[in-house]
Amino acid sequence: MSKKGKSLIVVSIAVVVAILFLMPLFWMLSTSFKTDTEALTGGLNWIPQNFTIENYTYTLLGEGLNVPVIRWMFNSIFAGLVGTLIIVSIDAMAAYGLARLDVPFKKYLFPLFVSTLMIPFVITFLPMYMQFSNLGLLNTYAALILPYTANAFGVFLLYQFFKVFPKELEEAAKLDGANKWQIFIRIVVPSARPILWTLSIFSFMMIYNDFLWPLVATSSPEMRTIATGIAVMQQGSFVSSYGKLMALTSIATIPAVVVFIIGQRYFIKGVTQSGIK
Repeated sequence: MSKKGKSLIVVSIAVVVAILFLMPLFWMLSTSFKTDTEALTGGLNWIPQNFTIENYTYTLLGEGLNVPVIRWMFNSIFAGLVGTLIIVSIDAMAAYGLARLDVPFKKYLFPLFVSTLMIPFVITFLPMYMQFSNLGLLNTYAALILPYTANAFGVFLLYQFFKVFPKELEEAAKLDGANKWQIFIRIVVPSARPILWTLSIFSFMMIYNDFLWPLVATSSPEMRTIATGIAVMQQGSFVSSYGKLMALTSIATIPAVVVFIIGQRYFIKGVTQSGIK
């Protein structure tokens, strides 16, 4: 088979896979513009017969709906952004220290960090809940942010990049009078922008989409995230209102899509980058 024929097969498979992934998204958007009656009885109609935006206005404006949807969105976005900032800051410093600085016992520290990735979340879930309960931090923003910041994935990801970072750049900056902190901030961090964006997207998605921990760590409606809010509405007011439920779900996807669109160029570069040319 010719090279052109192989490329055609690969592209065709990629298109089919992309369509399979996009079908649920398209169905969600289509249903969000249907009336509840059509959503329940319309069968496999991909195009709404009676196009309406009532589901969105009802969900966002809360007409007859006594739930803080906008507050849920704010909680998820705020926790995602603040948590991501903390994760990137701490993990970048930890990874650089382990990769480039003379840190005592760093030969043992990095494997210790990586080994924590193999600990299932269900094992640490109850101790973490009890710890936050004893500290009086449940049902607060601290409970929605802090548990995600102790994550070794970012250290592992950034360590691989810093390990192959050219020492010549650091030595040149040192000759110009820069100290270690200035080298890290002015030389290393700008060069690591693609991998930092990659970690930022992963971290934001993890925090924004998490369901189990926010469900347990929050009790008041005002402190719930959008993921837990959707679950509550699915079992409550929207149990038979598929149009409104899909509208709420569509609204919930917007921040994640925006973050990925903003950072997609760096994300793709960061995923494929194994060093610096």
